Amino acid sequence: MQVIPVIDLIAGQVVRAKMGDRDAYRPIVTPLAATPDPVDVVAGLLRLAPFPTLYVADLDAIRGVGDNFAALARLRAAFPDLALWIDNGAADAKAVEATRTYGAPVLGSESQRDPALVAATPDALLSLDFRGDAFQGPPDLLAKPQLWPEQLIVMTLGRVGSGAGPDLARLAEIRALAGARRLYAAGGVRNGADLAALANAGAAGVLVASALHDGRLDVADLV
Repeated sequence: MQVIPVIDLIAGQVVRAKMGDRDAYRPIVTPLAATPDPVDVVAGLLRLAPFPTLYVADLDAIRGVGDNFAALARLRAAFPDLALWIDNGAADAKAVEATRTYGAPVLGSESQRDPALVAATPDALLSLDFRGDAFQGPPDLLAKPQLWPEQLIVMTLGRVGSGAGPDLARLAEIRALAGARRLYAAGGVRNGADLAALANAGAAGVLVASALHDGRLDVADLV
């Protein structure tokens, strides 16, 4: 199972995510970096472990109040061997192609207007976003698994940064629909025991932020 660190960007800085309340996010304070600059934070994460993949959420673009393409370009230049998964609210083919300049596009269900884009972009990742029990996105996108690409993120927004534990029940529900697709869990991971539980549940990977910065996952857990 792959552990994938996450950074959330607002105005060119990494912010600390907490339960999906994006208006309350503030620049991150972490022992892994001296500043919230994304290059500093990612360098700190890579000192912790040689992660091959980084998930980047451009929260300005998702909220429609700007973008962080300049920060993505700096990350691409600073870490050319690091694979970037980028969720920036892309909801049309033009936006998807612009994202490919920097990394693999993540189509967040909360940002989608037409499931046809997902069906037409099989090489993208699809993030199935939930707030509580409510699916965020077009109902057909959840109801028609045949539209899904080969890699899925199961995102429980209310558990992000909460320390509440991963949403194993939601992962099991999507697993029953997803067939052989690769599932990545997001939200709530606290420690190595949670990683083991997700591996046992069949997750191909897990997205993690707070537990890395808080030191609740150590090198032994990551190995």
